[in-house]
Amino acid sequence: MPISTLIWLMAGAVLCLTELFLPSAFVAFMMGISALIVALLSQFGLALWMQVVAWLLISSLLTALSRRFLQPRRRKSKIQDAVTAETLTEIPAGKTGRVLYEGNSWRALCDDEKIAIASHEKVYVVRREGTTLIVMPENLLRSH
Repeated sequence: MPISTLIWLMAGAVLCLTELFLPSAFVAFMMGISALIVALLSQFGLALWMQVVAWLLISSLLTALSRRFLQPRRRKSKIQDAVTAETLTEIPAGKTGRVLYEGNSWRALCDDEKIAIASHEKVYVVRREGTTLIVMPENLLRSH
């Protein structure tokens, strides 16, 4: 058995075990699996540089496939369903204020930094950035 085969087997085992103790979203595990595959390929007398290239390619392929099939599908945001809110405080131009959205108070920012929105005004929720809602005044959108 060539020495490179033993090295690939040990590297594969270490990488696969690493995933148990240091979760890396299956990256280490996929690299370990590819090292085990290269250990099998090394039995055919491939040059070391070809083994390394094979390991890099197989690792990349397995990692990409694991991302596609193992990661959960992103759910659509509830913001896409409910589009209106009401300002609780004034939203000064370029600054944040508060809106009432789905029964909760949210930090909000006007999508146009030059527009101020008065309190108790209806607004449309354009999107969410973290815990801040990006809004536009309803009367502005209706007038166009």
